[in-house]
Amino acid sequence: MDNVPGGEEGGGIMAQVTIREVARTAGVSPATVSRVLNTSETVSPDLKERVLAAVRDLGYRPNSQARSLRTRATTVLGVIISDVTNPFFTAMVRGVEDVASAAGYSVVLANADEDLRKEQRYLEVAAAEQMAGVLLSPASATETSIDVLAERGIPVVTIDRRLKSADVDWVMVDNHRAAKEATLHLVEQGCRRIGFIAGRLGTTTGAGRLAGYRAGLRAAGLPSARELVVSGEFRIDGGREATERLLALPDRPDGLFVSNNLMTIGAVDALDTAGVRFPDDIALVGFDDMMPALSLRSQITAVSQPTYEIGRQATELLLRRVSGEPFPERHITLNAELKVRESSIRA
Repeated sequence: MDNVPGGEEGGGIMAQVTIREVARTAGVSPATVSRVLNTSETVSPDLKERVLAAVRDLGYRPNSQARSLRTRATTVLGVIISDVTNPFFTAMVRGVEDVASAAGYSVVLANADEDLRKEQRYLEVAAAEQMAGVLLSPASATETSIDVLAERGIPVVTIDRRLKSADVDWVMVDNHRAAKEATLHLVEQGCRRIGFIAGRLGTTTGAGRLAGYRAGLRAAGLPSARELVVSGEFRIDGGREATERLLALPDRPDGLFVSNNLMTIGAVDALDTAGVRFPDDIALVGFDDMMPALSLRSQITAVSQPTYEIGRQATELLLRRVSGEPFPERHITLNAELKVRESSIRA
C-alpha cells in the first residue's frame, strides 16, 4: 500500500522507505513527519530533530517529482461528512462546491454516518484515488486517523470538528461561546432547571457545546445537575428519547437546550406527544438554524451557524495546501448567532 519511493527512481539500489517508517522510527505520527518535511513552523524543535534524524538514518528521500505529477493529475477534492441527512452539512457542501468549481476542481461527497469504519474506508479510497485534498468532518476527535492520507502527502482540512491527534488545519464555529449564550438566554427568560440534550461527546463539537452549556450555568450561579444532561447522539430518535427521559424526571426542566437540529426535531415531537407547550411549559432553544429545511416550526429560537462560509473558507484553505503553498497551521473559528424567536420568549 505504501507507494512513496524512498530512494532515487530507477537506481534499484535503495529499498523503498515510507513516511510511516520514518514516523515509527521517530516515534511520531505520519502527519507530523509531513509537517516537518513541508517546513511547517508548528512542529516543536525536539520533534523536528527526531524526524530529521530518522530521515537521515533511514535514507528517506521524498519524491517531489511524483508528488508534483499527482497534484497535476487529479482535480478532485474529497468531502467526507458525518451525516448526509443533516441540512447543516448539505448547506456547507454548497460553499465547498462553489469554491472548488471556480478553481477547476470537482467534489466527491461521502457519508461516513458517524461510523469510524466507514470513515476509514472512505479515507483509504481517497488515498488510493490520489485525490488532491480532503475535507473531513471526523467521527471522533481521538479515534479518527488520517495517517493513510498523510503518508501520501494528501492535505486535509477538518470542518465543523477538530482532530486532537493530528496537526491539521480546521474551520469551525465557536461552539463553547454559542452554547453559553443560548443557555444564558434561557436563564434570562426565568429558567432555573435547564435540560441539555447533548450530541456525540467524542467529537469536539459535542464536547464544546456541553462545556458551553455548563459555563452558562456557572455564570448564572446555577448548579449543573447530572440528570439534566442526556445524550441524543445528534440523531432525531436520540432527541426524542432524551426529551422523554427529561420529561419523566420528578422535577422536570423548565428550559430545554438541544444541541443540534436533528435532535430538535425529535425533541419537538416528544413535547407535542406529551402535551407540553413551549414556551409556556418549557422554553426551547435549538442549535443550527435549519428548521424550515427540516419542515419544523420556523419560530424556534436557534443558534445559527455560517454554514456556507465554513465550506467556503475550508475549501480555500485546502486549495492553498494543494498548491503547495507553505504556511503555518491555520485554525479558523467563526462566530454563530443566536436567533431569538417565540419558542423561548416568556412574558
